[in-house]
Amino acid sequence: MTPRVAMRRRSAEVATTEPTEKGNGKNQTNRICLLVSLSLFFWALLLYFHFVVIGSSSIEKQIQLQPSYAQSQPSSISLRVDKFPLEPPEEPLVKPILPPAPVANSTSTFEPPPRIVEEFPFVRALKTIDNKSDPCGGKYIYVHDLPSKFNEDMLRDCKKLSQWTNMCKFTTNAGLGPPLENVEGVFSDQGWYATNQFAVDVIFSNRMKQYKCLTNDSSLAAAIFVPFYAGFDVARYLWGYNISTRDAASLELVDWLMKRPEWEIMRGKDHFLVAGRITWDFRRLSEEETDWGNKLLFLPAAKNMSMLVVESSPWNANDFGIPYPTYFHPAKDSEVFEWQERMRNLERKWLFSFAGAPRPDNPKSIRGQIIDQCRNSNVGKLLECDFGESKCHAPSSIMQMFQGSLFCLQPQGDSYTRRSAFDSMLAGCIPVFFHPGSAYTQYTWHLPKNYTTYSVFIPEDDIRKRNMSIEERLLQIPQEQVKIMRENVINLIPGLIYADPRSELETLKDAFDVSVQAVIDKVTRLRKNMIEGRTEYDYFVEENSWKYALLEEGQREAGGHVWDPFFSKPKPGEDSSSSGDGGGGTTISADAAKNSWKSEQRDKTQ
Repeated sequence: MTPRVAMRRRSAEVATTEPTEKGNGKNQTNRICLLVSLSLFFWALLLYFHFVVIGSSSIEKQIQLQPSYAQSQPSSISLRVDKFPLEPPEEPLVKPILPPAPVANSTSTFEPPPRIVEEFPFVRALKTIDNKSDPCGGKYIYVHDLPSKFNEDMLRDCKKLSQWTNMCKFTTNAGLGPPLENVEGVFSDQGWYATNQFAVDVIFSNRMKQYKCLTNDSSLAAAIFVPFYAGFDVARYLWGYNISTRDAASLELVDWLMKRPEWEIMRGKDHFLVAGRITWDFRRLSEEETDWGNKLLFLPAAKNMSMLVVESSPWNANDFGIPYPTYFHPAKDSEVFEWQERMRNLERKWLFSFAGAPRPDNPKSIRGQIIDQCRNSNVGKLLECDFGESKCHAPSSIMQMFQGSLFCLQPQGDSYTRRSAFDSMLAGCIPVFFHPGSAYTQYTWHLPKNYTTYSVFIPEDDIRKRNMSIEERLLQIPQEQVKIMRENVINLIPGLIYADPRSELETLKDAFDVSVQAVIDKVTRLRKNMIEGRTEYDYFVEENSWKYALLEEGQREAGGHVWDPFFSKPKPGEDSSSSGDGGGGTTISADAAKNSWKSEQRDKTQ
């Protein structure tokens, strides 16, 4: 019995177990599917996390690592990071236009973009050059309206302009002086005046009043004229006045100019003025009361301006030589043509001539030897100009001698230059110079660069040391060449004289016209160079100023020159009289300027 019960119990257990095992099989399949789904989801999530989240995180890490990398580099790189921050700066109102990078082997000249050009305040004036319908394009002159104390008041007080000469009669007729009568037939019937050699201030200013291209709009001006009578100002205070009085007007002038809006355009580099005296009257070297002249040309503001003087300094860049006034001031072209034709047809009986006085106090002067050669020659003519020799101070006597001579000797006077050089060329006489500073480096605006076409050059040492015969030297020049040189001199006459300021020449350009155009050209070149970011010369040396006007077209640097010995300055402590060269800068000093005034004192008998 017992076994049967056991078997039944056991079969019952088996019976109850079978359906459970069937149900578990289905659950197991579902469980496996679930596990697979979870696994796929996990791997998908893992892959997504790896490639998207971690990938982006690694990029961020790389970006964050770059500053650290930059800090590990040399200091110059870290400085550039600091100088150019990551945050962009605020943009300017007007973005600058940078010039293009230079192209290798390019022969073209860089033209700045228009926007850059417009930044210069003088662009409007430059643009007038391109206006072909405007006859004054690029030629306009603006004239400052100075207080009368700088000009007209001096003329009203003309008796004080010179200690020895009554300048009142010389300031009449617009600065030309009293008319000259043609009693001896030396002059032409019209246009001749007893003009003082230092009257250029007022002559030039009055000529400017007749200039065809004046403007009241300074923004159109090619140059700006300052009608200050600098020569008259310095003349009235040279003797017996302290340096404060001598400098007063000059200091007041530059103070007035620097407050003007026109000055700001180029800081005065487009301004010019005229002084009818030699430059040394305006170049006092110290503040000693005994030193000569005023310091106008050494004032910082004046160094920016161009000053036109009858004799310039070879060692300074702010003054330029213009001709001394002669006695001839034509009102019409026809008066010039008639005079030129007359000079062509004159019979000249003297080979050479000289009008002047010796300089016994100057051991380097060759005047004494020149006078001796004139006296000892059968073809030389001498007009002595020492005390009491009134003929030398008579314009008719001087011009008559020059008209009868083929060559006129022009040695240095108290300074480099002489009015006589221009009187002689007006007479059609070929000038003979003995120092390049007497003409060749002085009047580069008015005389040809090739001086052999119109003059003869005999170095001073040829006379001083070698006692060369001037007569023999001049006779060596072929007659045909003499005719050509004389014709060249006669053709130069219009540009060496100052026309009557109360009228105007029709076609000819006088010394005033030549000077104004030269100033305009100078200012225009400077303005164009400023736009292009360049200078006119390479390694400019002001002490070599005399060389630059002699350079050929395209030359940008002044090197050694055959005339260097003539312009060598004595070294500190060196005796100027012992200099063994051609005379050079050793003769130019305050003493030379004082001697020039002594010569004017002799002229008071005129």
